[in-house]
Amino acid sequence: MRRAFDIIIVGAGILGLAHALAAARRGLSVLVLDRDAQANGASVRNFGFVTVTGQQAGDCWRRAMRSRDVWQEVAPKAGIEIVQQGLAVLARRAESAAVLEAFAAIDMGAECALLDAAEAQRRFPELARGSPRAVLWSPHERRVESRTAIPKLAAWLEAAHGVTILRGAMALGCDARGVDTSAGRFEAALLVVCPGDDFATLFPERIAARRVTKCKLHMLRLAAPGFTLPAAVMSDLGLVRYLGYAELPEAAALRPVLWREQKAQLDNGIHLIVVQSADGTLVVGDSHHYAATPDPFAPEAVDALILEEFAAALGIAPPPVLERWTGIYASAPDALMFRDAPAPHIRLVMVTSGTGASTAFAIAEETLAELHGEAA
Repeated sequence: MRRAFDIIIVGAGILGLAHALAAARRGLSVLVLDRDAQANGASVRNFGFVTVTGQQAGDCWRRAMRSRDVWQEVAPKAGIEIVQQGLAVLARRAESAAVLEAFAAIDMGAECALLDAAEAQRRFPELARGSPRAVLWSPHERRVESRTAIPKLAAWLEAAHGVTILRGAMALGCDARGVDTSAGRFEAALLVVCPGDDFATLFPERIAARRVTKCKLHMLRLAAPGFTLPAAVMSDLGLVRYLGYAELPEAAALRPVLWREQKAQLDNGIHLIVVQSADGTLVVGDSHHYAATPDPFAPEAVDALILEEFAAALGIAPPPVLERWTGIYASAPDALMFRDAPAPHIRLVMVTSGTGASTAFAIAEETLAELHGEAA
């Protein structure tokens, strides 16, 4: 194996692979290092949901729109199926409907449609069982099966773009000329570190300065419900979590209502997302619990709260649970992502909000432009 490359990327999650694509498109020789034998972290433990609508106004929303376009472009080339398109946000409360109405009136909602109860029943009867007061329909979202999409993306980068991906290679340290790993030393002129939830190996002091912690979430796969969802689904709870909604003035009236009626869900950081796989099964979640070292346990009571919201939003009893898992991702109190420069040729890049699948491709393009001295 060659030992010198134009750029080395540490981390083969979605953020690292996005940087590999951005670098390869610039004609650079690329080495991606990853400590695990296979994709095993946050990038494969999520919904595979490329979320645009509801992302925070400004950079995050712009990055999500750009990343959605890149997913749309590369997915067919990499043999990745886009299994769902669009998003339906279901509002059960008058206060929730007011938030959706406000969102539909701003620039981010320009291509969305706000449906009243009658129109929602006519267009999406599968979503009307829960008697929503209003439904916000967005055409922007895309959904892939992350467990297979990430390995397929990696394989395509190797086959189509000549990217070298070395797994089972733990990065131990770096200097001005390269990276020392458990598989030996590799050299490159540029280095991008995408450490995921590893805060201790490379640049721990810089990560600590950002007050980064870890977020554990509960996920479930349910049996096929016997019908096809027209899009991914969110419920009222997401309107006080996703900043594109939560930062609207109208959300202020919704918060006390949710705290009064669904305190248990909010105490566990629960908001509802439901997506459907090609085999008809549903991926449902999630909760959010924060700690420097989250425990490995997944209390049944948290899953029950998620399923309670599922039943209320969709108006059906939850199908049987086929699978459960937890995910862990990096989280910061005041930033959705950050890009740090430990040296002129090095960038430390982290998504600290669980929006990696939604924003990684755009973040990577920005990183490569910055490393090449191009104006933002």
